[in-house]
Amino acid sequence: MKKIAIIIVHYSGKENTINCIDSVKKLKMQTYKPLVVVVDNNSKERLDLPQSVKKLLSGEIKILSSEKNLGFSGGNNLGIAYAINEGVEYILILNNDTFVDPFLIEELLRAEESNENVGIVAPKIYFAKGYEFHKDRYKKEDFGKVIWYAGGEIDWSNIFGKHRGVDEVDLGQYGKTESTEFASGCCFLIKKDVLEKVGFFDDKYFLYYEDADLCMRVKNNGYDILYAPKAVLWHKNASASGGSGSKLQDYYITRNRMLFGIRYATFRTKFALIRQSIRLFFFGRHWQKKGIVDFYLRRFGKGSYS
Repeated sequence: MKKIAIIIVHYSGKENTINCIDSVKKLKMQTYKPLVVVVDNNSKERLDLPQSVKKLLSGEIKILSSEKNLGFSGGNNLGIAYAINEGVEYILILNNDTFVDPFLIEELLRAEESNENVGIVAPKIYFAKGYEFHKDRYKKEDFGKVIWYAGGEIDWSNIFGKHRGVDEVDLGQYGKTESTEFASGCCFLIKKDVLEKVGFFDDKYFLYYEDADLCMRVKNNGYDILYAPKAVLWHKNASASGGSGSKLQDYYITRNRMLFGIRYATFRTKFALIRQSIRLFFFGRHWQKKGIVDFYLRRFGKGSYS
């Protein structure tokens, strides 16, 4: 039996976390044994799991508590370090505001083991019902089949991650297992050996772009990233971060987009980013301005956001 750790970071949304773990209980586990590691990231709602949730089929659950909020990157890193010390072979990163299909991990493993050069496998991710961007666009029978992620690519001219298929109803148009440019941190499977070679999430990001940064390091070390459409789950989009366009997103996306772009983009794009950062400093929203200032002052991690 393969040993797999499922890392779930909890900061807010206790009901989301419990429902996520409850869906994990229903996973079909023919070829693996899971260790569920829940990181209580100095949460607003301390996590006290019901006994019914703790009883995982053929596996075990461990709750790690952090004395401070380590962000998405640091919270996951805490769980990853614990899991590797426990001897796992694979790590599944899983957002707490998701619920999974019973065959999620079996399908991810099938794709992961199709080629020894595969480092990360990403599933197809749907919007959870009621969390779509454009609810009035769909028929009743479409809900639960609206795509949030079906592979990812980076717009290198503007330094934005793009989800393929977002807002589209799944009609099988993204049904092929294939290489993709980046895996969303919402959910992906990665080999322990890959993490030990390329490193964990970079704590400088705290939140946003840490997944793209990890994917770049994975690819730069010669590994492939696969999109596996038969592996599926549902995501309550941005429910833990105040929704799209929130102050939190203004700050971390602005700052971390600069960090990611200056690291990996072409000289021309870097120059354009610097010019844009000057405009944002004078004309951007409050937390966008803060993000720009903190990038240049090298205030990373949690930074100035409160």
